[in-house]
Amino acid sequence: MTPAAAAELIQIDLSPKKPERKPEWLKARAPMGETFHALKALTRELGLHTVCESAHCPNIGECWNHKTATFMMLGNSCTRRCGFCAVPSGKPDPIDFDEPRRVAYAVAKLGLQHAVITSVNRDDDNTGAARAFVEVIREIRAQAPGCQVEVLTPDFQGTEEAIRLVVAAKPEILNHNIETVPRLYRVAKSGGRYERSIGYLKLAKDLNPNQVTKTGIIVGMGEETHELLDVFRDLAAIKVDILTIGQYLRPSKDHIPMKRYYTPEEFEFLKIEALRMGFRHVESGPLVRSSYHAHEQAQSTGLR
Repeated sequence: MTPAAAAELIQIDLSPKKPERKPEWLKARAPMGETFHALKALTRELGLHTVCESAHCPNIGECWNHKTATFMMLGNSCTRRCGFCAVPSGKPDPIDFDEPRRVAYAVAKLGLQHAVITSVNRDDDNTGAARAFVEVIREIRAQAPGCQVEVLTPDFQGTEEAIRLVVAAKPEILNHNIETVPRLYRVAKSGGRYERSIGYLKLAKDLNPNQVTKTGIIVGMGEETHELLDVFRDLAAIKVDILTIGQYLRPSKDHIPMKRYYTPEEFEFLKIEALRMGFRHVESGPLVRSSYHAHEQAQSTGLR
């Protein structure tokens, strides 16, 4: 074989591929500190879960050291298997209706001024899941008077009775995440429906026009900018108050691939465009998650 022919052969690199380095703007401090460990011990003591741990949130160190945590009710097994989410899926245990009392106790013990409560999907009992949210709102108001309550709920499969129960409990903020653009729902949000989530947020506002509503979307899964802007318009049309926009980070090789990192400039562009559409507050950035700076978001809408 001549040297020229050898040079034309395809060279196969068998060396292990190095993982792509994250941009500087995506680096978060490692969780540590006295407050972090105290909060972790408290959740273990009370048998509680936090979405901060279950979903591998990059802001866990910052938030926990500010005594801010998002409690995740209804177990640690989700009845859905969304392509972007790190929360384990599987058959859940029966709903623990004492859990709201323990969550409220933790909120009171931590002296929180703004508590965020979420849950796994419980497609096995949507109305029971809604009742657990109603109970945790009631318990927090009893055990921690003055604490604002933000609930981040699943879609309850569009069950109107469940949605009505939660709206009637009047949380300061009612959050349900849209997560992605309609085209990607089949691969990213298995079991979810874009129209159903839009319908939930619309019904909440129809039932109580004074209810502050909120939603979040993660970017980097293959959506186009025009698709994001279309979603923003849909949300603005139903008068959603608060929008969060953050970077998708692939939890494992079993989750859908991340297509690209958005730059801080792109997040700023999306924020400006959304604010022009009429949202009262937009939190947009690489490390933004639904409950990131939740207390400041509430203040920006007039809540104190």
